[in-house]
Amino acid sequence: MERKLITIDLDGTTLNKQGVISPKTKYVLQKASQQGHIVSIVTGRPYRISKNIYDQLGINSPMINFNGALGHIPHQKWDKEYELTFDKKIALDLLNNKKELGIKIIAAEGKNMSLTDVFNQKIDDFFPVASKTNEVLNKLNLKQDPAAITMLVEKTELPNIVTALNKGYGQQINIGVWGGPNPILELSPKNVNKAHGVKYLANAFNIDRKNIIAFGDEHNDVAMIDYAGWGVVMQNGTKQLKAIANDITPLDNDHDGLAHYLEDYLKLAE
Repeated sequence: MERKLITIDLDGTTLNKQGVISPKTKYVLQKASQQGHIVSIVTGRPYRISKNIYDQLGINSPMINFNGALGHIPHQKWDKEYELTFDKKIALDLLNNKKELGIKIIAAEGKNMSLTDVFNQKIDDFFPVASKTNEVLNKLNLKQDPAAITMLVEKTELPNIVTALNKGYGQQINIGVWGGPNPILELSPKNVNKAHGVKYLANAFNIDRKNIIAFGDEHNDVAMIDYAGWGVVMQNGTKQLKAIANDITPLDNDHDGLAHYLEDYLKLAE
């Protein structure tokens, strides 16, 4: 079998409902890697809350964070590492106008940056916690352009905020709305998505598009699933994503759906 680039989303795909990698999933992904395939995490998560999963998998391939804005190999230097950003003035503008816009919390992040305007308060696993003065988002501490901005907003104001963001910064950023119970908006560099990261990896390792197999479950996986030569959507995935999939896993993420599918696809059990 030709070498494959296997790109895996984390939440709702590789991880079960408890946010954990099962022994079965770990075994299959490691076996695929040992057979010469490239297994790469491609996630919207920041590096700070995905590096532990990367380490648990025990792989040494590149990882994509921030929905395509960051590509790197954890714990080592990679001459092809990249980080795409947008103007930090956007973060400062939003910070100065957060009350007027209906923004509750705002966080600006990069590979080695994690700043938020809420001090010492646990909100959500995806929001950094400012436990020291130098971790608070302000004009003094924001010294570099961010790869992502995440905001918890007033639910009733979400459509108005999206409209305002598009009007003010639409030429510089993408605006994403998270699934789940909380009204959360995510900003990323314009025209950057998971497909950008996957294409970059494929080029870096000289892998044809037809040899890319991608796994996902949510709206931020659309570009990746569409770009991959073989896009596989989890049984628990959204209807929108299933509509463009090449295939759907028979089992969901809580029953090792990715692992069983990949094991059959690569004939790892033989």
